[in-house]
Amino acid sequence: MNQLIKYNVVAMGVVVLSLLSSCKDYLKIDNPSTISETVAFGSLNEANSTVVGVYAKLPGDNGYGSRLSLSFSQGADDFKVDGAYNPLQTRGLSHYGASPNLPDLKAPYEQLYSGIERANMCIKYIPLSPIYNSGTETEKVGMRKLLGEALTLRAQFYLELLRNWGDLPARFVPASDITDQYIGKEDRDVIYDRLLEDLREAATLVPWRSQTSDNTPTRITKGVVKGLRARIALTRGGYSLRRNPQVMARKDDYLTYYTIARDECKEIIESGEHGLNPNFENLFKSLHTSKSVEVGREMMFTVGAAGTTGATNTKMAYSNGIRQNASSSYGQANGLNAAIATYFYEFDREDLRRDVTLAYYSISATNTKELTTSLVMREGKFRKYWTAIRDASQNLGVNWAILRYADILLMYAEAENELSGPENAKSALRQVRERAFPQSQWPTQVTNYINTVSANKETFFNAIMQERLLEFGGEGIRKYDLIRWNKLASNIEETRQKMRDFRDGVGVYANYPRYVYYIPSPFINAATIPGELANLNLFGGNINTVMYTPGLGTSTAPAGYTTVRWRDAVNDTGNSERFITGVDGIAHAFVPNSRELLPIHSDIIGANFRLTQDYGY
Repeated sequence: MNQLIKYNVVAMGVVVLSLLSSCKDYLKIDNPSTISETVAFGSLNEANSTVVGVYAKLPGDNGYGSRLSLSFSQGADDFKVDGAYNPLQTRGLSHYGASPNLPDLKAPYEQLYSGIERANMCIKYIPLSPIYNSGTETEKVGMRKLLGEALTLRAQFYLELLRNWGDLPARFVPASDITDQYIGKEDRDVIYDRLLEDLREAATLVPWRSQTSDNTPTRITKGVVKGLRARIALTRGGYSLRRNPQVMARKDDYLTYYTIARDECKEIIESGEHGLNPNFENLFKSLHTSKSVEVGREMMFTVGAAGTTGATNTKMAYSNGIRQNASSSYGQANGLNAAIATYFYEFDREDLRRDVTLAYYSISATNTKELTTSLVMREGKFRKYWTAIRDASQNLGVNWAILRYADILLMYAEAENELSGPENAKSALRQVRERAFPQSQWPTQVTNYINTVSANKETFFNAIMQERLLEFGGEGIRKYDLIRWNKLASNIEETRQKMRDFRDGVGVYANYPRYVYYIPSPFINAATIPGELANLNLFGGNINTVMYTPGLGTSTAPAGYTTVRWRDAVNDTGNSERFITGVDGIAHAFVPNSRELLPIHSDIIGANFRLTQDYGY
């Protein structure tokens, strides 16, 4: 388990020391305390504990421990929440048809604003602390670092709110400093511009990773500040659903923000503070364990999981990830998020990321690997068996990654290409792609590929879109990328057509198997490549042979083997579109220029007469 909250969490309550009782539910803050700001910020240790209280609003079931990471961010061409569409259930989110009465919409919204309130208290009172200006040099440096962390955390909370709900109430001072608690919506671009300035300041306050002893990926360093500033700049410079007129649009000054993103990423790259982990699988294992398998410092910022409750821990590797039977030796894991069937074939067969990203086997009650159908593949970057927990526990101490260095490289490549074309952007794309393939494949899959896609700005941008799909599958990034590129609507249609072609065995899927056959093989808890896959017992050869040839084409398995429906899984005799446009399909309720954003929960609208329910909800 990674350690984040190692201070007295009771001190988190100080952030509401003077919150007015008139504050309504949509800004409600919990954990009231009578500790004064003099105590909370009177020493470096107390101030640190208070800022840890801001970090504490990142995890938990209503934060990145479940809903923000595993529900809100799903619904692209990589993963979705499995099951039939229901507007009043979680899966309604990834089908783009959530009802304003969906319970899951309320608590995450409130938790994000609670985090903002805690950050606002720190941002106000840290500079007023006597030791901020008059303490020892160590105290002054430490207090400035904490101020920078609070500014950055506030920006992260606001980014999550804005990219999910659009224009929203904005408050940059504690609630107790505001006479009228009923705040109307602010234009998101105004808020984004404020956050970009805040992060410019934070970058002068927070040291680089190598310059601080508190440099675990669960604490913010300068690289994180700059990386988040780049992400917000690309979001600000991208498309979003506007209120009036209600269309997807971006502002004419978008290149200004691409310049910010390019420059911030370039500074991170040139700093040498971060790099790529040479082993893609170990990168994600590092989220599950405190053992040092994350070389290169690629994980720049992760949400720390602590404790045993849904308030401070995460459901990673239980609610997502590979499925494990409750009677197995490795404990139960449900794995609710399913891969889009055609995502398997977005990867080149030599791409090492495929078999880490996609879990196409589950662990049975007798500790064997059982091949799944194409519709039941799960996220492979999260696996309960990578932890030491072997019971039915759901809170496993697995962290959630918010920012890693591969994203810095690809954001840089995207921004540089948009500003100047591919020439200076090629190196960043090359680094990510080289890690994805064995060195023997570099001449064809890296060098030739880079040369081909660098023909012009458009072909290079298409390559960036594809690389981000392959690199960040299941990490809660793809949906928001598609929205800021204004590609969500077209991507949904393209993915539906790919599913039809896959089902029918036409086009690029013409030579792929309708059925595959396997014999359950012992689960050995080894590295995925080549360990677990080496003894995956498939009829006809290994995964790179079987999944790319027609096979026998019959549901009758060879003697001793079990049949698994592969392409045939998408067939439904009663409804040929069930898994394509139907209630179990791709973005069943999506409506362009309406569902790119979520509704605000009805209770929150009811609590603030200045809030409106927009975008056609």
